[in-house]
Amino acid sequence: MKQRKGNRLIGFDYATTALYFVTSCVQDRICCFGEIINHVMICNDDGKIAEMQWEWLQKQYPYIKSHGFVVMPNHIHAVLEINPDLMGVVGTGHDLSSKQEEFDLSSKQDKCDLSSMKDKCHLSVDLLESVAFIDNIESSDANASNFRTGDICFSLRTGHDLSLPVKIKSLSELMGAYKTTSSKKIHLSGNHVFQWQRSFHDHIIRNEESYNLITDYIATNPEHWEKDTFH
Repeated sequence: MKQRKGNRLIGFDYATTALYFVTSCVQDRICCFGEIINHVMICNDDGKIAEMQWEWLQKQYPYIKSHGFVVMPNHIHAVLEINPDLMGVVGTGHDLSSKQEEFDLSSKQDKCDLSSMKDKCHLSVDLLESVAFIDNIESSDANASNFRTGDICFSLRTGHDLSLPVKIKSLSELMGAYKTTSSKKIHLSGNHVFQWQRSFHDHIIRNEESYNLITDYIATNPEHWEKDTFH
């Protein structure tokens, strides 16, 4: 049997504190989440479930935060932060203007492979080229974090026993939870043939310029649907 090539960066701990750009596609890129009208995404019932389950994910796992999310007719884009210090503290999160080396960005395996990314999720050429450009200019100390703790707030809000460790799920586990629960709810709503494409694309965001580029791409995605490679 042919071994399936993994999408994740080898050797990187995807449960570590970081910001991740993720894209997940509907199987065969079937447009089942709604339609774009006058550059605005109008979600149908299935699209609303996709939105609702993204909100559920953040409530279920208080150590994650969404920095951008959009449902498109046949895929979703998001920027997801994993950070234990987010638990119970409103407004905390990555400060990309700070400097702190968290992992080795010089690894060749962490560079953007345009052909591989296009094959996996067919992202727009403009975005891929821009992200690749950012990859080339990022330095080894470009990833940053500046957090505040909120143990008491978290305990009061969730009832969690702070003497017990909180298991931080990896990005793959979090996306698995999102895709599994959204699929189940969509099936229960009557769309029994709905399927997500296997796996998902991810990109580790390393500095403020990359963050701004990607979050802007997500926010304006419906405006460029006619030129989108998913269209």
